[in-house]
Amino acid sequence: MSANADITSATSKKNRTKGRKALWIAIVSIIAWLSIGGFSGAAFSKISTVQENDNSAFLPQNAESTLASKITVKFSDQAENLLPTLLLLVGNVSPQSNPDAFGRINQYAATLGEKVLPESGKKLSTYFAPGAPLQAIPSADGKAVLINVQLNADVATENVNNEPVLPILIEYIRGDMEKSFASNGIESHVTGAGGIFADLFGAFGSIDTKLLQTTLIVVAIILIVVYRSPILWILPLFTAGTALGLATMVVYYLAKANVIDLNGQTQGILDVLVLGAATDYALLLISRYREELHHHESRYESMKIALRGVVEPIVASGSTVIAGLMVLLLSDLSSNRGLGPVGSIGIASSMLAALTLLPALLIVFGRWIFWPKVPRFDDVDEKLSGIWAKVGNFVNRKPKPIWITTAIMLVIFAGFSTTLKSDGLAQTDAFTTRTDSVIGLEKLGEHFPSGEGTPVEIVVDQADIAAASAAIKGVQNVANVVPLATIDPATRQPTSDIKVVDGKALLYATLSVAADSVEAKETIPLIREAVKKVNPGILVGGQTAVGYDVDQSSRRDNRVIIPIVLILIAIILGLLLRSILAAALLLVTVVLSFAATLGVCAFVFEHIFGFAGTDASFPLFAFVFLVALGIDYNIFLMTRVREESMKMGTRAGVIKGLTVTGGVITSAGVVLAATFGVLGVLPLVFLAELGFAVAFGVLLDTIVVRSLLVPALVRVIGPKIWWPSKLQHQEN
Repeated sequence: MSANADITSATSKKNRTKGRKALWIAIVSIIAWLSIGGFSGAAFSKISTVQENDNSAFLPQNAESTLASKITVKFSDQAENLLPTLLLLVGNVSPQSNPDAFGRINQYAATLGEKVLPESGKKLSTYFAPGAPLQAIPSADGKAVLINVQLNADVATENVNNEPVLPILIEYIRGDMEKSFASNGIESHVTGAGGIFADLFGAFGSIDTKLLQTTLIVVAIILIVVYRSPILWILPLFTAGTALGLATMVVYYLAKANVIDLNGQTQGILDVLVLGAATDYALLLISRYREELHHHESRYESMKIALRGVVEPIVASGSTVIAGLMVLLLSDLSSNRGLGPVGSIGIASSMLAALTLLPALLIVFGRWIFWPKVPRFDDVDEKLSGIWAKVGNFVNRKPKPIWITTAIMLVIFAGFSTTLKSDGLAQTDAFTTRTDSVIGLEKLGEHFPSGEGTPVEIVVDQADIAAASAAIKGVQNVANVVPLATIDPATRQPTSDIKVVDGKALLYATLSVAADSVEAKETIPLIREAVKKVNPGILVGGQTAVGYDVDQSSRRDNRVIIPIVLILIAIILGLLLRSILAAALLLVTVVLSFAATLGVCAFVFEHIFGFAGTDASFPLFAFVFLVALGIDYNIFLMTRVREESMKMGTRAGVIKGLTVTGGVITSAGVVLAATFGVLGVLPLVFLAELGFAVAFGVLLDTIVVRSLLVPALVRVIGPKIWWPSKLQHQEN
């Protein structure tokens, strides 16, 4: 008796020693993360200052519009490209019928540069292209006047008080024009590239506040519902927020050092990706920890076993997403290449926080954090008697009808994917709301050629001016073609002489359609084909050509990157599950789920949301997130199925795996769907479409593919699913 007591006492003392050691490790881990949080706070307020939102900056150096821009800058006094900004005034402004109004507008144009921007204390002329004359251009119908302001492109990257100066400058001009002319019944708008970019900056500016706040609130509500606890939800949310702080800090300093490219879309995706992924990993860990607390008296032992059970699927899941994202480094567009490391940093931060900070917090707070439903040491597993037990029994009884029915449904949905319009969006179609720049561009088209102020720029040899001009005039949608003239230094007005630099001249082709429209971009290859017949060395550039080249690069990325992502994911799955057949099966189901999601998107975008189409890069972004994230839930399921199959056989193991993981994986899917769905609060079509696609796709994957299709297929196939591993020979 004494010997047994001594053994018990020694064991108890040993456990207490281990417990104290684990507790101290947890405390040190928490302090380290809190320190990181203290340093990362400043990055949140500065992250928008390192964004680059100009499409032309994303193109490869060998793109024709990029090559053209290197020559067109020589035709001005600028070291960079110009940003055309159109000031439009609509009303009774004809120089014939209302010369007083037209005179006031001309006077306004002449003195605009002398006005001072309050936020910077600088004259507006500081931001204008030096030497570019400002004058009022009346429309042919006498109902509108246009002032073409050429902004220095540097204004798109300059900041005032840690805020981008471009939207501040444009809003000042809008307010000043309204104050100056509204009382006379004259309607004013600021549009063109400068106005559109300013509105884009304004939309991206809400990422720091509106998007993040909404995401945190949505995740908090879901966690409260999932845990039915007034306290527990705080820990995974705190973990996700801390992971986002780390990721934001790293991304900020890398973007500041020009190591990576960051734009507003990428930042928005980073926020929801980190919050969604970190919360998913937290749900998986907490679920397994709660399960082990029923089997072990020591919370330290429970956490040790829980971590051992979730490390492999979490690391495999995160690695899969990182692998998919890093393939974006092969993209032609630097904006896509930037998303690769930015997203990977976010996923790595999420994994690190979920596997270090969250376990530490759970250990320190103890069992009571689960109140009011505190898991007791009673060896009772409530997961085996809930709704997911019923789902498991349903799959066990009718696996064949289930997989056939769900597969047919997905194939039908996938059939509609061919109707998805992914030929690109006009910049004015990029907003879900009617911004001033969009309204202004519509009004511009009513009184001027729609491409006025943003012409296609063609670089030609001096000897080819006449022939190239004639060829361009014969292209559909071209309203007129004029060569760039020299400027009289005394009057600052154009002369009749053509400006020639290094034997080259610059032709301006004004289009009859909006310069950023799909029709305008489709005109670019026609212009290029026409001028190449005159001289193969002629280059076609300008904002419209940039948009066309961006779309072409996006389509090239779709063809190259998607197959590579599939190959990488297949390799990771094969290594994780030690099975070629299981990896192939999971990959096919996820790709089918992706195609079905695109089919639903095609219908919803056109007939419900009323969007004009999708950006050319949408299929690639949707694929990377849906396939990489969608495979996560199959990883969570199948790693547990494999674990249970080794104990009880494959057919029983898949039902047990589905039963014990059903709740947590579905909850994780709801969290991820909700976080991406929050992208819809931003007034940008691309993010709204991506948010819907990922949200719907994730729910489709968790509710249908992972809960019904995959378990039913595994139940039908049986142990052979593990081919060629030895597990295929295990009896059921």
